[in-house]
Amino acid sequence: MSGDKALSDSTKLSSADVAKLLQDPNVDNRAAAAAKVASTFGDAALTEGERKIAEDIFRVMLKDASVRVRHALAESLKENPDVPRDVATSLAKDVDEVALPVVEFSSVLTDQDLIEIVRTKGVSVQKAVAGRKDVSEDVADALADSGNEEVVATLVGNEAARIAEKTYDKVLEKFSDSDAVKTPMALRGELPIGVAERLVTMVSEKIRDHIMTHHEVSPAMAADLLLESREKATVSLLEGGQKSATVQELVDQLAENGRLTPTLMLRALCMGDTTFFEVALAKKVGIPVSNAYKLVHDKGELGMKRLFEVAKMPPQFLPMARAALEVADEMLETGGDDREMYRQLMIERVLTAVENDVDTENLDYLIGKLQAVEGSESNESDSK
Repeated sequence: MSGDKALSDSTKLSSADVAKLLQDPNVDNRAAAAAKVASTFGDAALTEGERKIAEDIFRVMLKDASVRVRHALAESLKENPDVPRDVATSLAKDVDEVALPVVEFSSVLTDQDLIEIVRTKGVSVQKAVAGRKDVSEDVADALADSGNEEVVATLVGNEAARIAEKTYDKVLEKFSDSDAVKTPMALRGELPIGVAERLVTMVSEKIRDHIMTHHEVSPAMAADLLLESREKATVSLLEGGQKSATVQELVDQLAENGRLTPTLMLRALCMGDTTFFEVALAKKVGIPVSNAYKLVHDKGELGMKRLFEVAKMPPQFLPMARAALEVADEMLETGGDDREMYRQLMIERVLTAVENDVDTENLDYLIGKLQAVEGSESNESDSK
């Protein structure tokens, strides 16, 4: 490189570059030089000597009084994996304007570096850590300990963040009243089952529906959420309220996220929701709902059995489904519209029909629901 050329025109680094940089006090030139040298540092063709010169320049620039120069250096080095660790950590501990690019993007920073940064820097830098492309469980826990709502909301909204269940619990304990935190948490791609179930009790109806259709919860809670969602949709429709998701939309969402389970379908039917059962079965088999309806309500033995086989429904569920459908058809014929009586009769008939064939988990669920219905009726009579 000839001495009469500006640093910005060079493609190689030398001691002359260092001399020219130190001799020129202009902030604009120093900032441009910082960007140029940092960009050149990514060149694989650099010799070991040239790389050493570049690193020396970085360390000189770290002491530059101008924030603009240090910021230019940080911006140009933020995604370079070969930056010396002392340079990266110095930039990360600088004023926020300088630190932010490196904190958010640099892979050179270790978990320990990031945890120290979280504990010693302010909200804007903490948010940058929370939004990184890779956040470990330890770093996530340190961010949760920050206690700042914006920081934690950024963390739980970052799908790349790995968050331990104990950290989720800590967050829900502190931010139980914060929709800014709970909503992005509920919308994450995956949640531990215990966290999803705890979150259900803290969020709006719309977010509960999302948890039901997208996250794994216990079979009992899944059935309860479905029942609640369907009943509210019916009430909303009768009252002319806001349009709720149709049964088909609900079934499609559950199926898309692997939540349309045989247990959920059976429990919905046993709680009196024949429409959901028919639409879900049609989805599983891949036939129009009208066809599924005919086969479900066919008095012959083969229609339902064949549907169950194609839908891969457990064969032991078939007697329960048939018993529930018998009650549904009877209530339709007699014009009964007492929802609680319908549900009580449905569960009693199912339990009687299947006797020892029902599995313990579904048996416990249905008995619990029957007791809830009877308890509700008892309370109503006592209050009269």
